[in-house]
Amino acid sequence: MKRFLSAWLVRRLAKALLTIFLVSTLTFFLVRLLPGNPVDTYIQTQIAQTGISYADAAAQAQNLFSLDPDEPLILQYVTYMGNLVQGDFGVSLLSPGTTVAQVIQTYLPWTLFSVGIAQILSFVLGVIAGMIMAYRRESWIDHLLTSIGSLLHAIPNYIVAILIVVFLGVKLQVFNLTEARGSYTPGVEPSFSLSFLNDILYHATLPILAYLLTTVGSWALVMKSSTVETLGEDYVTVARARGLTDNRIRSGYVGRNAVLPLFSQLAVSLGFVVGGSIFVEKIFGYQGIGFSLYNAVSGRDYPVLQGIFLVVTISVVVANLLADVLYSRLDPRIRVGGKAKG
Repeated sequence: MKRFLSAWLVRRLAKALLTIFLVSTLTFFLVRLLPGNPVDTYIQTQIAQTGISYADAAAQAQNLFSLDPDEPLILQYVTYMGNLVQGDFGVSLLSPGTTVAQVIQTYLPWTLFSVGIAQILSFVLGVIAGMIMAYRRESWIDHLLTSIGSLLHAIPNYIVAILIVVFLGVKLQVFNLTEARGSYTPGVEPSFSLSFLNDILYHATLPILAYLLTTVGSWALVMKSSTVETLGEDYVTVARARGLTDNRIRSGYVGRNAVLPLFSQLAVSLGFVVGGSIFVEKIFGYQGIGFSLYNAVSGRDYPVLQGIFLVVTISVVVANLLADVLYSRLDPRIRVGGKAKG
């Protein structure tokens, strides 16, 4: 078994490294297929905003950027991969002197904070709603929750974010959208205090709400399906025949086994939500990694684009690996190789 586990782990790690390499390579070439480049974008912006001549704007760009867009692409790729192996993500083109690692360290925690809270809340609420739907099959509450869950699952998070802005910000004026912009109030000193926690929660409330509304429906539907399937298992029938109470069966037999498939999806979904935060954070002005990604795309900041995509890729790959390990640990019927014990 130890040999089997070691071989399985080596195979998974090899697949993970290969995936990261392929995505890094694909990202490198895809971002360079975007129309324009950082130098041209900067020149056009300077001409439009300041009215200077093309020659002056080009001279400023030459002094500002360390990128030579005319360098052969293959040489750029070799340099990039060589630096990447050494852990060097490069330097931001839009913020000279600021490394990509510093950009990620600055903005990623805020996205993880908002997305993490939203994912936990949506998972818990989805599991509860899914079990209610399964136990009340074909009732009015089942039809209502299923319809709501399907609707929320089908709407993109940026559409929900726009609706939140329109109704909660403009129509009802529940939130002051100007004050809620940013990760925390300007001038407030970050600290481990209750006042600072309240402040960052206030700024993260709208992004959290958008993520919550667009993910809770899918968790509820998956949990309903898993619970219905578990209710038909023989061990549930045996538990009822033994005279166990409904609460004992729900918590000890049905709920625990029905929720197992969702744990593997929970870790994986976190990585994808982080990558999909670009529109939500831009709409709310929340300064997380999605906001930084939007600015990098607008300014053709190649190093930042590549660094963020690489981090998202690594998070998804690691989440997949952890999900497999976690699922095999939680469910004793599952062997690491995916075969059920006899």
